[in-house]
Amino acid sequence: MRPTPEGTIAEQIRDGWLQARVLEGWDTDITKFVPNLKVGLFTKPSDLINRDGIPSIDTPEFAPANAAPEYLRPEEPVIQVNINGDARAYPLSILMWHEIVNDVIGGEPVTVTFCPLCNSSIAFSGNHEGRVLDFGTTGWIASADLVMYDRQTQTWWQQITGEGVIGEFAGTRLTFLPSSIVGWQDFADQYPEGKVLLRPTPGTIHPVSGQEITHNRTYDDPPYSGYDVAGALPSFFTGAFDLTLQPIDRVAAFNLGGESIAYPFRALAVRPVVNDTVGGEEIVIFYDDGTESAFRTSTRGHDFQITGSTTVFFRDVAGQFLTFAVDQDGTITDDETGTTWNKFGRAIAGELAGTQLDAVVHGAEFWFAIATFRPDTEVRLQHLLSGD
Repeated sequence: MRPTPEGTIAEQIRDGWLQARVLEGWDTDITKFVPNLKVGLFTKPSDLINRDGIPSIDTPEFAPANAAPEYLRPEEPVIQVNINGDARAYPLSILMWHEIVNDVIGGEPVTVTFCPLCNSSIAFSGNHEGRVLDFGTTGWIASADLVMYDRQTQTWWQQITGEGVIGEFAGTRLTFLPSSIVGWQDFADQYPEGKVLLRPTPGTIHPVSGQEITHNRTYDDPPYSGYDVAGALPSFFTGAFDLTLQPIDRVAAFNLGGESIAYPFRALAVRPVVNDTVGGEEIVIFYDDGTESAFRTSTRGHDFQITGSTTVFFRDVAGQFLTFAVDQDGTITDDETGTTWNKFGRAIAGELAGTQLDAVVHGAEFWFAIATFRPDTEVRLQHLLSGD
């Protein structure tokens, strides 16, 4: 990992460090940056990985969910995005190696991203301040999180916050779109007319780097084996850990009304349906214990631990706030009408059958990443964590 100097971006512009980075081939406007940004925040995990060295997928190909390839495991994690009725699944086994997919979903430009080091899966609108942007990887990270760039202005963006940090769009934020990590078979059952991203065809050439994008990428063998086993520490992270939770604890995390909240998956495994109020909004969290991790537990065998997954919704239906509960068989109902719901926020039987809850933008990141980028985050349900 290449070390970077201390000091602010302004100081490093003066001292020539950032100018040297620009001379590596960047055309970023280095006179624009977020205030007091520390250049030491940025690190390069390997000198062998430069801009677009982790190649984005820019011409994604899909299969119908009801005719998907056999290599997809039922419990393997996918990022689900549904825009204007166009439901798509992006397997993390692919995103592990490419991190960014530039796509059009429901007629809208969308960029789907995944940072393996932070377990942060985020979908962004490609529309930003009157421009349509598409994205690539810089080859750099900040506090272990992916730093992206847009190809229209070469602004550098922090993935987990969606904030432009250096360049023309510095200080602005991309628009987050609802998405969640769910198990593949659950997605296919919910959206039989949906689509699933296919592994890139060998020989596909990246439009910017000119390199073959599947080279040395084994989609059945994810990198970072053992990364998320209990007690593991994140790679390439040099900051101080907030020990409220274990660094690689998965949390359902989101910000509403200026209030940042995180719910540990370990607690949600004890209480799989949570009705709560965040930032003045009534929300519900559904936890499912059937989704695998995208990381292997070790380099031996093909073991994937079950880590679970979450979906989050607003509880308001036509002006009525619903209260949800789950029975021992896993059936979700609301107290007010007795309607039966699934984890995708869809009413499947009863008075409100056919109703769809509105999704809350949320993530399922590792705790160290949330604590680093949103240090004011409140952790809820800690009392359910035995031994903590």
